[in-house]
Amino acid sequence: MSDDFFAPPPFKPADALVQLKRQLRDLKLSERGSAFELKGRGIVDLAADDTVITARLVKRPVLTPEWNTHTLKNAADVRRFVDTVKQQLARWSSDE
Repeated sequence: MSDDFFAPPPFKPADALVQLKRQLRDLKLSERGSAFELKGRGIVDLAADDTVITARLVKRPVLTPEWNTHTLKNAADVRRFVDTVKQQLARWSSDE
């Protein structure tokens, strides 16, 4: 039974960060250093170390934002975070 199990590849935060930034730019967010903006307002802030990516996503795009922090430890976490950003962007667009 253990022969049928495949471990996921090791998580490389530096490589995942490059891909995550590309995905956020594809969502039409503007990159400013480690931050990403929508219409001049901070939306996402990213930081990485040797083991994880720490991503902060605003609750709402306002001048003084409240942030939710997400710790991305593997590729699945990165995919879920990008999905969350997409959902928030869609929600904010429908609110306007």
